[in-house]
Amino acid sequence: MSHATYQSAPMLGAIMLIAVAASASAQTPAPATNAPSQRPAATAPSANQSAQPANSATATTGKASGNAKAGTVPAGDRKFMQEAAQGGMAEVQEGQMAAQKANDPEVKKFAEKMVADHSKANDKLKQIASDKGVTLPTDLPASAQRENAKLSKLSGAAFDREYMKHQVSDHKKVVSEFKSATKKTRDPDVKQFAEQTLPVIEEHLQMARNTTPKAK
Repeated sequence: MSHATYQSAPMLGAIMLIAVAASASAQTPAPATNAPSQRPAATAPSANQSAQPANSATATTGKASGNAKAGTVPAGDRKFMQEAAQGGMAEVQEGQMAAQKANDPEVKKFAEKMVADHSKANDKLKQIASDKGVTLPTDLPASAQRENAKLSKLSGAAFDREYMKHQVSDHKKVVSEFKSATKKTRDPDVKQFAEQTLPVIEEHLQMARNTTPKAK
């Protein structure tokens, strides 16, 4: 063996050892380093599922809150609101009829004021009812329907007399109802509506009394 061959033998052996080690390392299975990362992936759907009931609970709570809001208006207050709504609608319809059919200019002027004032009051009441979940009637009471039918058959001075006569008697009744509501209603918004509307109705009653003689 030459001197050069003798010197390269150790180097060749070392290279072979490195190659064997590298081959063994390549064949050895890598540690399961992905196992921990797979656990969060497995639990992710569970987290999403747990969030789902929370959202459902929130929606249910919101719905229940809305229903509870509607139930906070006492029965007596709801009755007053419903009767006031029907009375207000009747005043507007009768006023619109009188504004067209009345013979006396003062009666026409009174009728126009009834339409304007009661329309405004009706809108306030509708807003309160909407906020509190109270359903208001959309049809007139039987007494108002009968009065409308009676007025529709009259004209001229006869119409004026009947319309103003009814306005006096009707506003007496409504003033009494609103006075009672200012004392008996328990919902603060309903009470405030009654208190703010009462002076307007009292003014209507006084106007009706003053206008009646002129319609004769």
